[in-house]
Amino acid sequence: MGTFALRVSDASKRYGAEGHEQTIFRAVDLAVARGEIVALLGPSGCGKSTLLRAIAGLESLTTGRITIEREGDRAPKVGLVFQDPLLLPWLTVAGNIGLGLRYRANRDASGGASLDHLLHTFGLAPLARAYPEELSGGQAQRVSLARTVVTRPTILLLDEPFSALDPRTRAALQDWLRDIASRRGLTVLIVTHDIDEALALGDRVALMSRDPGTIVQTWSFDRDGDDRAGFQRASAARQRAKAEILDRYQTVIPLTS
Repeated sequence: MGTFALRVSDASKRYGAEGHEQTIFRAVDLAVARGEIVALLGPSGCGKSTLLRAIAGLESLTTGRITIEREGDRAPKVGLVFQDPLLLPWLTVAGNIGLGLRYRANRDASGGASLDHLLHTFGLAPLARAYPEELSGGQAQRVSLARTVVTRPTILLLDEPFSALDPRTRAALQDWLRDIASRRGLTVLIVTHDIDEALALGDRVALMSRDPGTIVQTWSFDRDGDDRAGFQRASAARQRAKAEILDRYQTVIPLTS
């Protein structure tokens, strides 16, 4: 897979005063290679979203280290996409996507391409003049993703971006994300509690336990060729992994026989 873009080393996060601390996750080690899609899977409350925010620089670790590698002379840039699209309601689709390019640090991100060209690249040209209130949930999330990707991050972090969508729309956006990531050479870390989504997206899936969260097992899948053109959601390897994940997946609801 090549060199690593992101490393998390012996990371832990605790909240609360000494003697009354709550450990959210502990002893987390994770490395993501350049161009790889890793799905971080686990039940609600295992700390996966907190870990993602720490990688994005929005939270500090209690112990451990996060390292984001440079790519040659290019400074690393991390993009973060939340579950809520967070579009500005007074801007059109074109306005929302172009917003990030207005900031000084992102002015070279378009590579000289016009906003119209970028909208076409992301398949959003027909919606360019629409406002957020006119969009479906899937369309709004696609705009949110495009708004982040257009700034040319080297690493894309996603916090359950498709969880509120219906299965058909979710599957379409998963395919769209894989295509965009492949064409733009993105390194992707996506947090989810949905096993099928993790298997549909990940070149590798890392499963977290809860109370406190830690990575208990990972599954890797061979790509068919140099891109994801041969990707198969229902491959035998992914089906075997699903059975193993279900066996290890923790829930707060006791399972009865």
